[in-house]
Amino acid sequence: QVQLVESGGGLVQPGGSLRLSCEANRNILSFAAMGWYRQGPGKEREFVAGGYGDSAAYADLVKGRFTISRDNAKNTVFLQMNSLKPEDTSVYYCYAERLGTRYWGQGKQVTISS
Repeated sequence: QVQLVESGGGLVQPGGSLRLSCEANRNILSFAAMGWYRQGPGKEREFVAGGYGDSAAYADLVKGRFTISRDNAKNTVFLQMNSLKPEDTSVYYCYAERLGTRYWGQGKQVTISS
């Protein structure tokens, strides 16, 4: 059974930075892809960033500010979020895909406010 545990959410001022972590209970190289979606209040869930092998993709709204990375030995994927804006306020959900199935983390609140 795949489990994804997220950490690193919280409150930060506009222009600040946060790093999210997503730890899997198995070798992350067994996943075809890992990354994050987010869902703001009253909004639909939207793609943020994803890693596919050694490549990465980003939503236009976060490109240049967010960076996805991984530590294979720790079975963990990271999302470094810089230059945060109030509109980045959302619950961020980690995801992983394997054998045609998508798995989700529990979600972490990220709030950007003065």
